[in-house]
Amino acid sequence: MPHEVDQSFLALPLRALADAALARARALGAEHADFRLERVRSADWRLRDARVAGSSDTTDLGFAVRVVLGGAWGFASGVDLTMDAAAKVASQAVAMAKLSAKVIAAAGSDERVELAAEPVHADRTWVSSYDVDPFDVPDAEKTALLADWSRRLLAAEGVSHADASLLTVQENKFYADTAGTTTTQQRVRLHPTLTAVAVDPDSGEFDSMRTLAPPVGRGWEYLTGTGWDWDAELAEIPELLAEKMRAPSVEAGTYDLVVDPSNLWLTIHESIGHATELDRALGYEAAYAGTSFATFDQLGTLAYGSGLMNVTGDRTAEHGLATVGFDDEGVAAQSWDLIRDGVLVGYQLDRRIAKLTGFERSNGCAFADSPGHVPVQRMANVSLRADPSGPGTEGLISGVERGLYVVGDRSWSIDMQRYNFQFTGQRAYLIRDGRLAGQVKDFAYQATTTDFWGSMEGVGGPQTYVLGGAFNCGKAQPGQVAAVSHGCPSALFRNVSILNTTQEAGR
Repeated sequence: MPHEVDQSFLALPLRALADAALARARALGAEHADFRLERVRSADWRLRDARVAGSSDTTDLGFAVRVVLGGAWGFASGVDLTMDAAAKVASQAVAMAKLSAKVIAAAGSDERVELAAEPVHADRTWVSSYDVDPFDVPDAEKTALLADWSRRLLAAEGVSHADASLLTVQENKFYADTAGTTTTQQRVRLHPTLTAVAVDPDSGEFDSMRTLAPPVGRGWEYLTGTGWDWDAELAEIPELLAEKMRAPSVEAGTYDLVVDPSNLWLTIHESIGHATELDRALGYEAAYAGTSFATFDQLGTLAYGSGLMNVTGDRTAEHGLATVGFDDEGVAAQSWDLIRDGVLVGYQLDRRIAKLTGFERSNGCAFADSPGHVPVQRMANVSLRADPSGPGTEGLISGVERGLYVVGDRSWSIDMQRYNFQFTGQRAYLIRDGRLAGQVKDFAYQATTTDFWGSMEGVGGPQTYVLGGAFNCGKAQPGQVAAVSHGCPSALFRNVSILNTTQEAGR
């Protein structure tokens, strides 16, 4: 049954505060103004060897006013939920816009902030897809489940330590603007993680194995069997870790790769997700992840990958971490093509960048991670489409004579243009004559973005598709963090360079 927005949020003076702020902004001459009130509750639990090591439960509540005046942005925020405070914050935002306009004029720039048109969405409500709000579950029940899972790992031979964590978020937003859009939204998401650690008492060598279960836009039901088989994964981790401890070091060279969705999602995030943010491609944003090799002049012509490559930007995917009803500029959620048949055909946009570059409409990629931060262009759920008639993972492996099957994400490195990269994984298996031949370790795959995706020769079917993702994508200054999902099937890549990381480190 669909949920309703939490009544305690609806009881706040949402519309009265918005009316006070927007009326003041209009009176002071703002060409556009929007008001956003947020309540973001985050809680986490951390266990070490089945014992509670820490927990937190915090709520961020406040509001923000953003204006366009004189062709410049103005922004201010507050926490006092009174009409006078809302009007005062709007006045501060207008003052900031006037100051910004003077600075821009003094610099000799004639670039004005203009926003792409968006239909009015009046009195709209949206709630994400989940069954049980994790904040309705007693803390004792959460820690008991994590402790039970930890004890299962610790009971297995060869497991020296077990770490467990659970992060849960409930996000409420009310948005209103001078065009007449008003939206009220509620999102729930969580990220459970279990890690087993093995230590060789003789050599002192150690390694770890983490659950592959991705963070999701679901509720507590995710931890009780909906969307993931926790019992099965926890049962296999100890033996997988023991095999990894015994595994030989990989021989550096060129291999064919079959990459599991549990690893490929991160490569998508770094080499496609960030590279197709149009503010980066235009050079307006360079914090954290640099700009982009996929510059705007290459739209419609850049051969991003093989003809099998079809990638979408999506703010509507069920259970996606970046899924919303409306973004933080009042734009309705959409799905669109970023790469079609291997060619760059789209970008991720907010309203200002859309207008600046000639797009008729934003595709809804504005987001702020708190009421104290201004919305910036953020990543949608960027996903590689499966081949409707594609093989299973075993079928992809069967077509490889000499290769590696890579599972799970671990460390990564990519340059400031999102072009040269290397990725490791939690585990990798040798492939010999179409069959898995045991784990190897100390591996990393290395390529340029276009060479890697250009080498994609096989795409798995829908039965291999998994929606992965992360809670901690960083961007902007001051820094903001956003949660985002990336769906993908297993995929086959030919002739990829594999490094031995121990040799590369000089050990």
